[in-house]
Amino acid sequence: MRRADFDRTRRHSKRKDKMAVLKVTFTKTTRGKLSQVLWVLNWISVLTGIILFSLGLFLKVEIQKRKELMSADVHSVPDMLIATGLVACAINFLGGKICYDCVDTTKFLRWKLLMLPYIVCTFLFTFCILVGALMCYSMRNELEESLFLGLRNAMLYYKDTGTPGRCYLKRTVDLLQIQFQCCGNAGFRDWFHVQWINNRWLDMTHSEVTDRLRSNVEGKYLMDGVPFSCCNTFSPRPCIQTQVTNNSAHYNYDWKTDERNLWTRGCRQVLLDHYTNIMQSIGFIVLIIWLFELWVLTGVRYLQTAMENVLRQGNPDLESDGWLLENSIAQTARSNFKIIKNLGKCYQVDDDPNIDVPSTAQQEVSTCQIPVAR
Repeated sequence: MRRADFDRTRRHSKRKDKMAVLKVTFTKTTRGKLSQVLWVLNWISVLTGIILFSLGLFLKVEIQKRKELMSADVHSVPDMLIATGLVACAINFLGGKICYDCVDTTKFLRWKLLMLPYIVCTFLFTFCILVGALMCYSMRNELEESLFLGLRNAMLYYKDTGTPGRCYLKRTVDLLQIQFQCCGNAGFRDWFHVQWINNRWLDMTHSEVTDRLRSNVEGKYLMDGVPFSCCNTFSPRPCIQTQVTNNSAHYNYDWKTDERNLWTRGCRQVLLDHYTNIMQSIGFIVLIIWLFELWVLTGVRYLQTAMENVLRQGNPDLESDGWLLENSIAQTARSNFKIIKNLGKCYQVDDDPNIDVPSTAQQEVSTCQIPVAR
């Protein structure tokens, strides 16, 4: 390179350095240390990818355990975490290899063209991690509606122990109410509005049974009673699960007092709190992983720009500048917008059928310029 060209390139790079955002100067030693630290951090990021995958798998299993009690598919969050974890392992494994080779400028040449696409992909990947964390906090409303409809259907089919496909719901609901110490959808009164006893266990010759069936428009056997799984195991008295609201049917009993021997909490709220606590804990962990990945991405960007600048200088022993953005934020946004705009123009097709036909004005000008013979 001629001396004038070298000076011109040097002045151009100085102008860029003045406009760079968060510029940092690196020596050969600091570049090597930065490369080694990023190599270690990328391997740690591989472990965080495994953690993301494990958290998504754990949440998916927890939801799958009680899928019969949900009306809609709410696997979007765990699927997002599982996919993000797998991508994290692949991207950070590649990043560790790149950062390890960046200790030597000759090895860096193999990755020079790949560095910028790698940084862009990593940035999109970190954005996906942030979206996954936010989804963990925004899933509550969707989950609440799914649990409300799912529990309502499960209570309606509770009595269908002989129907294929529904025979397991009684066991599922009973285990749920015993394990989570809850009763009904919003409370134990929900059982008063559904027939939870199968007709084959009813004595149709008994006048009380027939009167209850006739008194209901839909022919259901409704009563103020609840399944045995609603009984409070900490109550000192035997469980009262029939004629719950009839004080005269039981000795020394008032169903409105706090000493009721039934679980008072509804299963929807209990399950919602259970899953919300799990998702909030997962969301907090994912946010920490996102901050860590953002930190690693920042370091890789500094390493990339510092190595490219030292290659421009032609001497690997010299100092070089690294930055996050080569120009100011506003200028970078304008340049990217122009690039996108130009790409859009390249794919525009002109549908004018007369595009190649000269206009009438042009033909008249051409005719006027032709000399007339005398």
